[in-house]
Amino acid sequence: MTKLMQTKFDMKLIKTESEYEKALERLNKIFDSNPNSKEGEEGELLILLIEEYEKEHYPISTPDPIEAIRIRMEEMDLKQRDLIDQIGTKSIVSEVLNKKRRLTVKMIRNLSEKLKIAAEVLVQEYQLKT
Repeated sequence: MTKLMQTKFDMKLIKTESEYEKALERLNKIFDSNPNSKEGEEGELLILLIEEYEKEHYPISTPDPIEAIRIRMEEMDLKQRDLIDQIGTKSIVSEVLNKKRRLTVKMIRNLSEKLKIAAEVLVQEYQLKT
């Protein structure tokens, strides 16, 4: 009978890039395991450890407010005209989305509600185009 050798990952905080790579390799090997098995439980813990390491070492920056609006418009299949009630006239919507005009507090409130974008994202500074 042949015994398969398993490489088990030491469960501890991931502090180095080498440990991170090993954790990813191990997770890749056990990813499809039954969630109720030992490997499944190990996978759940590995995911938490990997996410924690990635938050610290590979942070994802928040897009600027206008980019966030454009992304959400695409996700919701909206056109510029669909934001007239939240921003103002057709020309104001165009100016805002082309970074020719800044968002106002009222626009931010309206867009946050309609597009479900956190106000903290929409109030960030961004460069206007001249």
